Amino acid sequence: MRIAIIHEWLVTYAGSERVLEQMLAVYPDADLFCVIDFLDDQSRDFILGKKPTTTFIQHLPKARSKYRSYLPLMPLAIEQLDLSGYDLVISSSHAVAKGVLTGPDQLHVSCIYSPIRYAWDLQNQYLKEAGLDRGIKGWLAKWILHKIRLWDARTANGVDSFIAISHFIARRIKKSYRRESTVIYPPVDIHAFTQVDNKESFYLAASRMVPYKRIDLIVEAFSKMPDRRLVVIGDGPEFNKVKAKAGKNIEILGYQEFGVLKDHMQRARAFVYAAEEDFGIIPLEAQACGTPVIAYGKGALLETIRDLASHEEPTGVFFKSQTVESIKETVEYFEKNMEGITPEACRKNAERFAPEVFRENFSRFVENEYERFHKAMNI
Repeated sequence: MRIAIIHEWLVTYAGSERVLEQMLAVYPDADLFCVIDFLDDQSRDFILGKKPTTTFIQHLPKARSKYRSYLPLMPLAIEQLDLSGYDLVISSSHAVAKGVLTGPDQLHVSCIYSPIRYAWDLQNQYLKEAGLDRGIKGWLAKWILHKIRLWDARTANGVDSFIAISHFIARRIKKSYRRESTVIYPPVDIHAFTQVDNKESFYLAASRMVPYKRIDLIVEAFSKMPDRRLVVIGDGPEFNKVKAKAGKNIEILGYQEFGVLKDHMQRARAFVYAAEEDFGIIPLEAQACGTPVIAYGKGALLETIRDLASHEEPTGVFFKSQTVESIKETVEYFEKNMEGITPEACRKNAERFAPEVFRENFSRFVENEYERFHKAMNI
C-alpha cells in the first residue's frame, strides 16, 4: 500500500505539525507533500528528515515570509500535486490540503483542524482584525474569500472520510460541508510535563498575543483584582496593548523558553484562558502539570476541561462570557471551591490526549476505513 500525506505548509512546529508528527509515526514510509517547505535543517526531526514534494508557490517571490499572501493561488497549487500513484491519501488540513485530487480507487481521509476559518463563520472577525472590513481592498478580500469558500465546499466531495479534532469542529464541518465526521482528539505531549501538587498563589496566562486569544481581557480583569497576582507569558502583535493594561499585580514576562513556561505552569494556582478554541493544547498541558484551568466556556474547551459544577472529577471552571466581570466572578467562585479540584484529577484527564492514544485511534480508524472502502469496491 502506497501512502501519501499532505500537509498545508511547513514553516514551524506548532499544533497541526504535532498531529503530522504522529501521523508519520504511524506511517513512517509515507511520502510527504505540502504547499511550501521552509523548515531549517535542524527542525526536520518531527517529519523524520523527509524532503516533501512542494508546489510552485515554493519558488514565488518572498514565499518564505509572505506565503499567506499567496492564498488565492493555493487551491490551484494543491491541485497540481500528482497523487495518482497512491492507494491511501491522508490530508492534514486547516486551509487547502483537503483539496488534492484523487481518483475513485483511492481512499482520501482528511483530518480537519477547521474548515477555513477566515472564509466561513469567522470571516467578518478576521477581516475586521486585518483592517479589511471596508474599502476597495476589503471588497477584493471578500470576493477572494467567496471564491475560496465555493472551492472549499466543492472539494469536500473528494474526501471519503473526515476526521474532526473535536466535536466543536465536527459541527463546523457539518455546517460547512454537510458531511459527518469522526472525532479523534489531537495528541498532547503530556510526557513533557510532570504533576506538581504544591501550588503557589499566583495565576498564569500564556499564549501568543493575538486578538482572539483575549489576553488583554484577562489582564484587564486581574488589574481590577489587585489582591491577586497574575503572571503572563507570551509575545505577539497585542503585546503593547496587553502591557498597557497591566496593573502592579501583573507580571508580563513576554516570550519565554519552554522550561520557564513549564515551571510556571507547574507552580500556578490555576491557568487562565479566555479564547474560544477549536481544540486548545495549552490548557491540557496545564492539566498535565496538575494545574486547574479557568476558561471561557465555549468551543472545544468544553470537551477537554471537566467543570467543577458538573463533573465528579473536575479539572477547572468556566466563565460564561468574555467580559471582565465574568472572569472576576469565576475567579472568586474558583477560590471558594478549589479544594474540589485535585492535581491527580487534572493529570488523569490530560492523559486521555496522550500521543499514544492518538496513534492508536488514528491507525484503527484509517485501517477500518481502508478495509471498508475496498470491500465496497469488491476488491
